[in-house]
Amino acid sequence: MKAKVKYFTDKIDKLCYIDGKSDWIDLRAAEEIKMKAGEWKLIPLGVAIELPEGYEAHVVPRSSTFKNFGVIQTNSMGVIDTTYCGDNDQWFWPALAMRDTEIHVNDRICQFRIMSNQPQLEFVEVDHLDGEDRGGFGSTGRN
Repeated sequence: MKAKVKYFTDKIDKLCYIDGKSDWIDLRAAEEIKMKAGEWKLIPLGVAIELPEGYEAHVVPRSSTFKNFGVIQTNSMGVIDTTYCGDNDQWFWPALAMRDTEIHVNDRICQFRIMSNQPQLEFVEVDHLDGEDRGGFGSTGRN
């Protein structure tokens, strides 16, 4: 399977899998970013990708992003669909700074993976479900 990638800068490393350790792919800051605590910014990632038909990208922080930079992703998880694939459709990462921070060009700040689109579902309304009742929200592991 192939995905076309357009780079907006030559200052970031090319996309690649995470050293054979994962099927996630790191994304890097394409600009120098300075943020004050409480500030929100869209961080440019320096790429646009034409995803294969029937797939979407899920973008999340790296496990070390908060520790290293003190930022969190404001939408918890980003979903990029196949229609976001034009020449100017650069990927961005929405960040909220929890402390004053600096992110440098080529710093790995988030990661993505390609997932198959959800199949078309038909919702059938019923009065009762067949599964075992687990006790409702927050009940797992409680006696």
